[in-house]
Amino acid sequence: MSAPALETRGLMKRFGGIVATNDVSFRLAQGERHALIGPNGAGKTTFVNLLTGVHAPSAGQIFLEGQEITNLSAERRVKRGLVRTFQINQLFGAMTPLETLGVAVSEVGGSGADWWRVAGSKARVLDDIAEIAARFGLADVLEARTATLPYGKQRLLEIAVAFACRPRVLLLDEPAAGVPEAERQELLATVCALPRDVSILLIEHDMDLVFSFAEKISVLVDGALLTQGTVAEISRDPRVRAVYLGESADG
Repeated sequence: MSAPALETRGLMKRFGGIVATNDVSFRLAQGERHALIGPNGAGKTTFVNLLTGVHAPSAGQIFLEGQEITNLSAERRVKRGLVRTFQINQLFGAMTPLETLGVAVSEVGGSGADWWRVAGSKARVLDDIAEIAARFGLADVLEARTATLPYGKQRLLEIAVAFACRPRVLLLDEPAAGVPEAERQELLATVCALPRDVSILLIEHDMDLVFSFAEKISVLVDGALLTQGTVAEISRDPRVRAVYLGESADG
């Protein structure tokens, strides 16, 4: 049996007297589409920050494809294939998608600062940009300023940049946040079509998107895992309805 794509064992984070992440043991299977949900203040952002090296854990371990990464820097984790997007758009509005993807694709090859010169001399860079742009529905806006794009396209560009880093595990932190309803279906369809050699953990409040995307769901409450299971199991779990959907636990 292959190692999980991503695994935590007894992961804990304390901020002074506050326990933000409490003994979380979690497994993301190879190729899996997994969602992490929970009410506001559940500790989802802290958990993702632990996974990606923004915070150091107070206790516990993190493994990427069987190799411990608990003490690696955020940059080293990206190079190992653990890549994330953010709740808030991290793009440079004055740049075009062509420039943004050019930097990302070239950075993987070790020449991000000189991407325009490398792109002109290496057809592979231009081919990669074109392939990623087509996959994410950006081919017709490659030369537009990012700030002028519809917000849904900006979110797609951010995911495209993460994908350009050649992730083994992709963490999508509320990718639909702020995206108009009319543009969410394109975002969902694009994410669902990503290749299975990329394992995906989705952190999301939009339950329609979660139920449409996920094969497995984990529920975080007060920094601890309440339960996890299939979409069907989670949707009918009375504890989830009580703490997340606002329904009475006794029905």
